[in-house]
This record gives sequence, C-alpha cells and structure tokens, in this order.
Amino acid sequence: MKKFTFSILLLTIVAIANAQTEFKPFKVDVSLGYAIPGGTGAKGGVLFVVEPKYAVIPAVSLGLRMEAAVMARGTVDANGNAASVDVKAAGSYLLTGDYYFTQNTVRPFAGAGLGIYSLAAASANTNGTTYASTSASSKFGEMVRAGVELSHFRVGLEYNIVPKTTVESVDGSGAKTTYTTKNGYLGIKVGFCIGGGKIK
Repeated sequence: MKKFTFSILLLTIVAIANAQTEFKPFKVDVSLGYAIPGGTGAKGGVLFVVEPKYAVIPAVSLGLRMEAAVMARGTVDANGNAASVDVKAAGSYLLTGDYYFTQNTVRPFAGAGLGIYSLAAASANTNGTTYASTSASSKFGEMVRAGVELSHFRVGLEYNIVPKTTVESVDGSGAKTTYTTKNGYLGIKVGFCIGGGKIK
C-alpha cells in the first residue's frame, strides 16, 4: 500500500512539474534598455525596442525586431589611438526567432536574429584632426540573445554582431589616416509583453 501511495504521489508531482500552459500566439514585446558598444573610446547609451511576434508552435516564436540605440561607437586610428566620437542613434530591423524551454508561467528562452543595421554618419576628433564618415550607411548583421519571461514581464541580454566601419581621412598636408569604428554592441533590456497571455 505504501509503494502504491508513493507511486501515485510521484506521478502527481511529475504531472504538475510538466504541466504546460497554452498561450495566445500573437504578442508585441516593448522594451527599454542600456546599449554597451565595444571598442576603445565607446560610450554606452539607451535603447528602445518594439517587436511583434507570432508563435508558429508553442515553443517557437518568429518576429520582427525594430530597435533604436543611442550611443557613441568606439573609434580608433591605425595606431590604436581612441577618437572622441559624437553620440549618434543606430537603428535595426531584424527577423527574429525565439525558442522557449518551458511552457509554464516562467519561460526561459534563447534566440537569434538577422537583418539590417542603419548606422548614422559620425564625426570624430583625435590629436586635433577631425574626420567625418562619408555618409550614413547600412550593414547586414546578426544578433543572439537569452532571457526569461515571467507572465507579461520580460528581461533579456542581447549581443548585436555588426561589421566594422573603416573611414580614411586626408589632412591639409595630404597625409592619410585610417579610422576603424566598431559597430557591435551589447543590449540589456527590461520590458513587457502586450498580448500573448494564457488561453483560458
């Protein structure tokens, strides 16, 4: 009798642990956060994100991430000297996919994205020499992320992988200096989900 009671108790615990909650497939994630660019002389800033998503299956959501990040990207010359760079906004439009490891109220996830990063033209100054990039540009990049959703609350960490920008400046004497700007950045985000709640 004890073995039977223990078996029933064990099965009940397993069933509760594996119980899954069904969620509505469409939602919109809205987040604020802090952008941390890489490279010498970089300065962090704020970011804002809107990302509509649709769950093609309960564990997988596909979406479109639209993000604006305001920061100073790290820029150095050929000798590794840091330049003083203006703070500018960068935008991105990425197709994303997230995998949710559980279907309970607490949902840890991992994801990735691919798309276009729009980089604003920037000016920099090093050793009294000022240069300006030729123009604003767009680069194809990618993103990896992980985080957790708790009901309608969401927190995550994202790393944006964007190719470097190289600019060549010529001073009055005709001497050329090459500057390299790192465009990748880390994003720390806190936000909420509109929609996507439990199906009653």
